[in-house]
Amino acid sequence: MSLFSPLLLPNGSTVPNRIAKAAMEENMADGDHAPSADLLRLYRAWAQGGTGLIITGNVMVDGRAMTGPAGVVLENDRFLDRFRGWADVARADGAQVWMQINHPGRQMPAGMGQETVAPSAIALDLGAQSKQFPMPREMTEGEIVNVTQRFVTTAVLAERAGFHGVEIHAAHGYLLSQFLSPLSNRRTDRWGGSLENRARLLLDVVRGIRAAVTPGFAVAVKINSADFQRGGFSPEDARAVVAMLGPLGVDLVELSGGSYEAPAMMGTSRDERTLAREAYFLEFAREIAGVATMPLMVTGGIRRRAIAEQVVGSGVAMAGIATALAIDPELPKKWRAGSDDAPAIKPITWKNKPVASVAHMATVRYQLGRLSEQRRTAPDVSPVWALIVSQLHTRRSTRAYKRWMERRRAA
Repeated sequence: MSLFSPLLLPNGSTVPNRIAKAAMEENMADGDHAPSADLLRLYRAWAQGGTGLIITGNVMVDGRAMTGPAGVVLENDRFLDRFRGWADVARADGAQVWMQINHPGRQMPAGMGQETVAPSAIALDLGAQSKQFPMPREMTEGEIVNVTQRFVTTAVLAERAGFHGVEIHAAHGYLLSQFLSPLSNRRTDRWGGSLENRARLLLDVVRGIRAAVTPGFAVAVKINSADFQRGGFSPEDARAVVAMLGPLGVDLVELSGGSYEAPAMMGTSRDERTLAREAYFLEFAREIAGVATMPLMVTGGIRRRAIAEQVVGSGVAMAGIATALAIDPELPKKWRAGSDDAPAIKPITWKNKPVASVAHMATVRYQLGRLSEQRRTAPDVSPVWALIVSQLHTRRSTRAYKRWMERRRAA
């Protein structure tokens, strides 16, 4: 299968090629936590670059529960015109555009001043950095039902705004992933215990969205192939969950892995000495392919055309690329023309993996910021400098977020 062959999805729609711009957290919301002009300029660059599928960064289903202080929120239709503008820009050159929708659960920074909820009252274990995230409160049955409806509402609004689909984020240690993992879900009711119970919330969200949107609207799921933590969500669990998703009308499953506690989703956390290690979730995809009735997508460290071709040549439907497209949004066009460009940032080999993960994300966001300003990217930027810039942005954004929350409470 060619990297530039179209992909027919189960819903009958077609993705123009097998390269996906995987989700990256941009933190570029405007003052209303809607898409900003900077965000639209960033997506215009990706739209013009030749990617077949564009998956947005996190869009939050609840403004009280954020992965970061400058995140985009879609809870109602108040600013739907700005989301229509975002969809129009991203789909202008023929790519399919899916909105990634998410709830952080316990992975919400303490500095944002909001109560944190999770399946169970179990704090993140990040060593010296643990204090940056508060102890969560165990969710009530009513809150779980409310979260399900919030995912459905956001998906319906995404379709109204002109997006081709949504990707439900159930990976990387966020709320739906927390329910799936026995390390973070110690409940003894119908939401915990067996894998079937731990998967109940994800399956309810998928069913609810599929029933509420039109048949041609794509519904995708991003899950971990593993937590990379002893006793956590395992490859065997992932196989079972993919099998559970099969009858529910899911159009694609993206396989990734890790969480804030074990940041395996960061390409720099892996040995890059051989090409085969770039697509470091590919081996899991091959195992899961035996039970998957929907197309699979692999994301994680892919930056070379040879590896992307290896991914789709192995029977995986889509090659998800993040960091390389943050550096060079025109990479798909260059590959189609025969180039072997392989963009990369400076390796981050710090011993503290959670801090190295944060530095990696800061370095990627530094590139996104430059693209949004229509400037050349700077892949050789010092990760220390990128981290400083990111922290300053976070402080400003956190103050703005708290003011926004005060206005919401007052209203």
